[in-house]
Amino acid sequence: MAAGVSTGDALGGTQPDGQPAKVPSARKMKVIVTGGHPGDPEYGCGGTVAHYSRQGHEVVLLYLNNGEWPVEKGGAPAHVRMAEAAKACEILKARPAYAGQLNGNAVLDPFHFDEYRKILEAERPDVVFTQWPLDHHRDHRATSALTFDAWLQMGKRFALYYYEVSNGEDTLQFSPTHYVNITDTEPLKHDACYAHASQTPDRFYALQDQVAKFRGLESGCKLAEAFILQVQSPYEALPAASGGGSGSI
Repeated sequence: MAAGVSTGDALGGTQPDGQPAKVPSARKMKVIVTGGHPGDPEYGCGGTVAHYSRQGHEVVLLYLNNGEWPVEKGGAPAHVRMAEAAKACEILKARPAYAGQLNGNAVLDPFHFDEYRKILEAERPDVVFTQWPLDHHRDHRATSALTFDAWLQMGKRFALYYYEVSNGEDTLQFSPTHYVNITDTEPLKHDACYAHASQTPDRFYALQDQVAKFRGLESGCKLAEAFILQVQSPYEALPAASGGGSGSI
């Protein structure tokens, strides 16, 4: 298996230095997955979210905006996007939350950096996943910048991981440090992504499924999600799939 692959029954895997992770399996964690729009966390790491919630950890999907887009431009109103997000979170046994920005109009200024940080401070996360900063979509890049700044301002207290969405189309130059085997949670990820019915899931899920197959090939399993651990993060082992052991080569 590749370094950082998790395939055991509980929290497990390896640290970046190759040593076994030292995380008490009984400790319950707060996990936040941030994304520019409803659907981004689900597509990027819905299988991993399902593993966390299955193991009893509290998971929050924090969306930068509610996804509203003008109907005349082929979009959907806020109440539709938020209802879809609520359904997706119900499937993944997560809780939706919103940072209050506008779709396509992300703002990075002192006020918005501070307001975003306050959301994370109130949640007190142990682990945060966010989007990779090299991305075609401005909202994705803004989400990454806001989360990274909060991590710095909060004294690097939580483990920070980056995830990919539609690699090659959105995410660029992504070279993983860690993987999670999602072979057994992919059906939940699929249903959560398809809960966003207004967002042409047939098109987007097909690409994401190809990415999961490729990451599985890289890491030695059928389907996987890939992550990059931020340097200087306190390490937290990623959730593992049922069956098999954990380790690296």
